[in-house]
Amino acid sequence: LKPAARLAPAPCRWNSGLPMNIGVLFVPQQEAWVVERMGKFHRILEPGLNFLIPLLDRIRYVQSLKEIVINVPEQSAVTLDNVTLQIDGVLYLRVMDPYKASYGVEDPEYAVTQLAQTTMRSELGKLSLDRVFRERESLNASIVDAINQASDCWGIRCLRYEIKDIHVPPRVKESMQMQV
Repeated sequence: LKPAARLAPAPCRWNSGLPMNIGVLFVPQQEAWVVERMGKFHRILEPGLNFLIPLLDRIRYVQSLKEIVINVPEQSAVTLDNVTLQIDGVLYLRVMDPYKASYGVEDPEYAVTQLAQTTMRSELGKLSLDRVFRERESLNASIVDAINQASDCWGIRCLRYEIKDIHVPPRVKESMQMQV
């Protein structure tokens, strides 16, 4: 890697663009600002006019309360009948508890994306290739349930998971067409 590429910080939605504490703050609608007083959690600022003590209070996290859409990258998964599929999806999330989303996990979006990928692989491993295409809705629902069980302590709620594409290997595709 180039030295400049290693030193560049990764973009992080939770910590970027933190507002300065000038005493009087206006929090926008659908945002929650997490305030620390002398390094310890103090309170969550609600939308509207808020007052803070300069030098003592610091805005540590800005959490968006809007629905977040995350692309789940393509991954390979093996079905019950040993067919390798390439599958990707879309995840719809919402921060329900700004405190938990700030202090429960380092990077909530990354954690939920990884959880969605591993759950998808494990759910596909339980089904044969024929059933994967028929039971797409139940696959989506079981992934949402698994994510919600794990992400409850992170203050995040998964609203939906949608499988975008399922790519079958060319040989398997040809044999499926011959079978039809």
